[in-house]
Amino acid sequence: MKNSHRREAFILAAATGLLGVTFGVLADSAEFSLAQAVVLSSLTFTGASQFAAVSVIDSGGNPITAVGSALLLAARNSLYGPLVAPLLRTPSRAQRAVAIHLVIDETTAMATAQNSLEKSRDAFWFTGIWLFIFWNTGTIIGVLVGGLLEDPSVWGLDAAFPAAFVALLLPHLRTSAKRITALVGAVITVVAVPLSPVGLPVLLSLFAVGPGIWSQYRKGSK
Repeated sequence: MKNSHRREAFILAAATGLLGVTFGVLADSAEFSLAQAVVLSSLTFTGASQFAAVSVIDSGGNPITAVGSALLLAARNSLYGPLVAPLLRTPSRAQRAVAIHLVIDETTAMATAQNSLEKSRDAFWFTGIWLFIFWNTGTIIGVLVGGLLEDPSVWGLDAAFPAAFVALLLPHLRTSAKRITALVGAVITVVAVPLSPVGLPVLLSLFAVGPGIWSQYRKGSK
């Protein structure tokens, strides 16, 4: 079908919007105002980082560790740049700025899955724009609904954060180096949780990258 990628992108954006509702509810439970939640969703626009920041604040962590955790998770988006840059060359600085803001997991996946340059560009922009609309709409709905819920955890919404991470993690465990990195990171985090302030274990898990790189180097040198 000629525009099948648009249909798939719309479905993906709508599903992500439901997760945006969950984020809004959790943001409300962490005592974020509607304006604060909307600004976070609009300017950060990367779900894992937003969940991390809100979870740290909700658990009693300070803003520095919240921002640090969010930045660590958002750093992966910079790796998508070389993949999508050839698809988004434009003389307009405004368009480039918007494109950079829309470089996330979903837009990169949709763009790189296409078999032509034209479809890749269309998939990127179509996915990005609808994701932005649905995510921010979901955030607003979530904050408003969250104000009506006495305890969001009763609805199981507190499980959305780890569930989202698992969903993001699984596709990246296809090589031994990545599995080693994930395992070492998990061990560091489990050990650090009772010994360090809220939010710091996620930052400490960054040291797991070292063993992963070492494993990849050993494999390549054989």
